[in-house]
Amino acid sequence: MPTESGSCSAARQAKQKRKSHSLSIRRTNSSEQERTGIPREMLEGQDSKLPSSVRSTLLELFGQIEREFENLYIENLELRREIETLNERLAAEGQVIDGAELSKGQLKTKASHSTSQLSQKLKTTYKASTSKIVSSFKATTSRAVCQLVKEYIGHRDGIWDVSVARTQPVVLGTASADHTALLWSIETGRCLVKYTGHVGSVNSIKFHPSEQLALTASGDQTAHIWRYAVQLPTPQPVADTSICGEDEVECSDKDEPDVDGDVSSDCPTIRVPLTSLKSHQGVVIAADWLVGGKQAVTASWDRTANLYDVETAELVHSLTGHDQELTHCCTHPTQRLVVTSSRDTTFRLWDFRDPSIHSVNVFQGHTDTVTSAVFTVGDNVVSGSDDRTVKVWDLKNMRSPIATIRTDSAINRINVCVGQKIIALPHDNRQVRLFDMSGVRLARLPRSSRQGHRRMVCCSAWSEDHPTCNLFTCGFDRQAIGWNINIPALLQEK
Repeated sequence: MPTESGSCSAARQAKQKRKSHSLSIRRTNSSEQERTGIPREMLEGQDSKLPSSVRSTLLELFGQIEREFENLYIENLELRREIETLNERLAAEGQVIDGAELSKGQLKTKASHSTSQLSQKLKTTYKASTSKIVSSFKATTSRAVCQLVKEYIGHRDGIWDVSVARTQPVVLGTASADHTALLWSIETGRCLVKYTGHVGSVNSIKFHPSEQLALTASGDQTAHIWRYAVQLPTPQPVADTSICGEDEVECSDKDEPDVDGDVSSDCPTIRVPLTSLKSHQGVVIAADWLVGGKQAVTASWDRTANLYDVETAELVHSLTGHDQELTHCCTHPTQRLVVTSSRDTTFRLWDFRDPSIHSVNVFQGHTDTVTSAVFTVGDNVVSGSDDRTVKVWDLKNMRSPIATIRTDSAINRINVCVGQKIIALPHDNRQVRLFDMSGVRLARLPRSSRQGHRRMVCCSAWSEDHPTCNLFTCGFDRQAIGWNINIPALLQEK
């Protein structure tokens, strides 16, 4: 017989010693006590170094654990009986399941597999027809709501701004990083006038409310007022453009058309401004006319906005207060009010209705650059931000917005269809979405490999003509696009 070594013998003795002094936890519920005949008092009377209160608590807890295991054991017995019953039933029906001792998990897995097969069969049967119906519905809806009408191609660089003339003849204006501003025939897409007076990027363009004057802001630290005279060409029939649903594959920047040299050589060119507004020490990012057209306001990266007299080009007011560069300015259509937005996450309302004094109110609510803020009908302002939100504000209550729109991409220069109260949101992700003033999404302009913008959409502008409106968008793909929006169909979808 082999003998134990000294180390093994010592370890065995130590183990037995620990076992003799260890606390033996026994079952303490009434049923176990009845089976074993060991009362709780005897268990509690055993020698232990634990305090009586701690030991009592432990005994109670282990008793609860034991009861839980008993319940599980009973449930397991019942499940086994059910399994046997099911096996007998299946055997009687001529079906055989391998392994009579199937567990609950195995049965559940088999049932789940059968259900999954049935579900997959249903999906396979109806998926194609359902998708076809849905796609057809989306295409019909897009065609009824928004249709691409015309593309305006001719700039050699990205287009920052787009605007529609307020007087006859109604023309489209675009401002581009190629140092030019172009005027277009809306119906034919033909370039009518080319302005080349700036020596820097043209960042915005706005038309005079009653005269054939254009106001452009530029990176050359100036804003120019220039007069134009156009003769609209005879419109040609517009071919129907197929509309694509939202789920079509988007194209990449490599599909961008080559538009260099598309501007007609016989397009009249204006090289000298009528008036040059000079007071800024940085890029002039935006400019707009005050109501009546006798004054103009500019916004600059030098953190100020300037109010000028148009006739004399003199500086009337310098609006200071923003902590960082300005990004946009907008004027109220009927009142002497100006709103300026900034990278400091705020926008400010400047009130010039009282000639003796002008007041300012600060709107806070965004967490990133406020890219634009525009007036709507009544006393509302809509602001958009790089924080991917758009907020609707009541000028009488500046503490919090009355509506908030959350999106998946930064918002650029927004525009509101005043008569219909529809907000157009151009995004960094090349999408253009339409919302109402309460924040309800109405539509998204179709975008696919065959139409829509291929790069960031910078700005939008409405031309209102009920029951349909024209929406114009522009972007870094060097083109502007005209869309026809069917307002009744849009509101019906809402």
